[in-house]
Amino acid sequence: MTPMGPGWEDGLGPYRHEPSSPVRPFTVTGGRSTPRTHLAMETLVHSMIPHHQDISGLIPEYQAINTLCRQVRSVAEISALLRVPLGVARVLIADMAGEGLVQLHQPQLDAGKPDLNLLERVLSGLRRL
Repeated sequence: MTPMGPGWEDGLGPYRHEPSSPVRPFTVTGGRSTPRTHLAMETLVHSMIPHHQDISGLIPEYQAINTLCRQVRSVAEISALLRVPLGVARVLIADMAGEGLVQLHQPQLDAGKPDLNLLERVLSGLRRL
């Protein structure tokens, strides 16, 4: 076990849930697949927990999200780095926001229309893959 909690090698690597069962992430969310608050996948998330505060009392998933979100990250990025389904990441992040553990920066969409600049950046990123 490393100082960053179970599943972390160096504090910067992705969280690896144990065991590698698709059921595990949904047990953490209590079987919920819909967050209490709507979160777009491009919603930005930032940790509100100071670096020096002990987070060992949090569940491993919250610890992992907290560590990742010391830098601002999107919901989709958190999902990918944690290797959990997007729905599970949304539920965990919304729960953390409800407890004041993270701050959310929701995208401002103009009358429900997607931001063309965002779509162009996503397309550019996909092409680079």
